[in-house]
Amino acid sequence: MRPASTRCARCGTELAPTLLSCPACNTLVHAERLKQLAAAAEKSQAAGQLADANASWHQALELLPPTSQQYAAIAQRVDDITKQLASQPAAASILPAAAAEGPWYKRGWAVIATIGVVLLGKLKFLLLGLAKLKTLVSMFAFFGVYWSVYGWPLAAGLVVSIYIHEMGHVSELRRLGIAAGAPLFIPGLGALVMLKQRITDPSIDARIGLAGPLWGLGAGMAAYLVFLVTGAPIWGAIAQLTGFINLFNLIPIWQLDGSRGFHALAQWQRWSLVVAIAVAYYLLKQPMLLIIGAVAVFRAFQRTETEGDNRALLTYVMLVFALTWLSMSHTVSSGISPTIS
Repeated sequence: MRPASTRCARCGTELAPTLLSCPACNTLVHAERLKQLAAAAEKSQAAGQLADANASWHQALELLPPTSQQYAAIAQRVDDITKQLASQPAAASILPAAAAEGPWYKRGWAVIATIGVVLLGKLKFLLLGLAKLKTLVSMFAFFGVYWSVYGWPLAAGLVVSIYIHEMGHVSELRRLGIAAGAPLFIPGLGALVMLKQRITDPSIDARIGLAGPLWGLGAGMAAYLVFLVTGAPIWGAIAQLTGFINLFNLIPIWQLDGSRGFHALAQWQRWSLVVAIAVAYYLLKQPMLLIIGAVAVFRAFQRTETEGDNRALLTYVMLVFALTWLSMSHTVSSGISPTIS
């Protein structure tokens, strides 16, 4: 907390708490802290720790006037580092060197051990997200509302699947060194993660946006596997509902994840996605695809200067088919009602 007012270290002018520079001499209020952050960022970048460097530069941006030259220079650095991080495969540094050397059976065990470590890391990451009081309180409020409507088992499954979806966004933001708030649940609407900066690169924004449905798909498939093993209808219902919610998020409108993914597509890619949605509807007859397709057609007619991102297109198409399948009647045929009552 800053005091109610302070004085400029250079000219002695009294400063309001919200000022970032002195109105009389333009001296930066947080000059010393900015030097520390710059040193930390440079050290992290020299050590190859790009995410840490990006996080430090992001903190520096919050202490600089948006109209200053320093802000513009650091914002450019942030964009450059973010693009470097985005160009690196997510699993590029996961496999140990031993996995690429030695006999096939040793490589196999190395890969299996690595996958186990990665899964444990994801579990730890998900649990760490619950340490935020705002997330925990809003999650319980959300759970209470839906418990009263659907009963606690389905409400719990809904809360967990939405939480995993949101942590998918957080995970990608964290990998890119982009600051963001903790997930916040809003009964009747879902949940959201507030970014602390504006993403200007469409491809990076698409990657962050589509990470949510990707993790949501993983949560739904896990529930469906439990249903196959146990035969308990509640797990099938959770899987189906998770698929439907994440499919809904693919509508390319407003601030939904689908809109962020769609924004990264060139004109021909947008029409390719429309064709893929039409094929998915022809094969699976999911009514939600009519809404997604109608909005996609409307957006495809709009002109765009985006060069296009093939990764975003392939991810979007895969999610359309996989989430449609998860939300559809294969669960109904196993004795699960397609509607929640």
